[in-house]
Amino acid sequence: MTEAPGGAALSDRDVARRVLTTEAEGLLALASALDDSFVRALDLLGSASGRIVVTGMGKSGHVARKIAATLASTGAPSLFVHPAEASHGDLGMIVPGDAVLALSNSGETAELADLVAHCHRFGLPLVAITARAGSALAKAANEALILPPAEEACPMGLAPTTSTSMQMALGDALAVALLTRRGFTAQDFRRFHPGGRLGQRLRRVRDVMHTGDAVPLATPDTGMDRALVTMTEKRFGCLGVTGPDGALIGILTDGDLRRSMDAGLLSRRVGEIMTHDPRTIGPDALADEALRAMNAPERRVTTLFVVNREGVPEGILHVHDLLRVGQV
Repeated sequence: MTEAPGGAALSDRDVARRVLTTEAEGLLALASALDDSFVRALDLLGSASGRIVVTGMGKSGHVARKIAATLASTGAPSLFVHPAEASHGDLGMIVPGDAVLALSNSGETAELADLVAHCHRFGLPLVAITARAGSALAKAANEALILPPAEEACPMGLAPTTSTSMQMALGDALAVALLTRRGFTAQDFRRFHPGGRLGQRLRRVRDVMHTGDAVPLATPDTGMDRALVTMTEKRFGCLGVTGPDGALIGILTDGDLRRSMDAGLLSRRVGEIMTHDPRTIGPDALADEALRAMNAPERRVTTLFVVNREGVPEGILHVHDLLRVGQV
């Protein structure tokens, strides 16, 4: 248990809520304080023909590493440079065409001095994130993003908590604003995240669908005896029905068979009992879109035919295919 200022004991949950509330209030203050300096900083970072070099010392350094990783993963070439290492040779990593984003809550971090001087020497754009408008870093920067006054969540007001949360959020804001300016797409995002669950979510339907002879197809005049054999062989629990031009006009499912079950079923034709205008998806759609289509609230399905712009089937996709690639 922890004591509140008045002496009352606080539970661990109360302490956690106070931390989260304090940091949330800091983020709200940061959002309200955004002004044209953010746009000018964005212009400087976005116009860099090279990379965005992110730097900071201590806790600000840890935040800077994350910001650099976020920028790089969203299409803005970036790297983290440790300011102390920069003074011992790593300044050579920062070259004309680069822009620098420096983080320091106090704005007086001594280790940043050589890096700031390097920016001035080579005319590199320098954007600062700091809590002090009159600090050395803010004055040296081409543009300074000033964090609003906010209480640290630490009860002693010493451990960087709210301040680092604001730094992190401001870095996210810069990264997302930059990717929005560039028209960065989900497909672009996938190129930087080919592995893991995220990479799988951004795979295209054409990458996971079944094609060729695996696709169960028939025409409307196909007899039900032959249709049942095809459905059994292909094992998708359905049959796509195509018209004279090869376009998909219907689907025959297990549900259609159950609803039409009678003594004369085998003497009927596919076109008599099929479902018209089945749900389909294009080959260039994302696997994530296919999952949403299968889970549409009006009616859930387990299979989608994949058709081209003319409506001609190119493949078939089963929910198990999405399970296989880690989508579900």
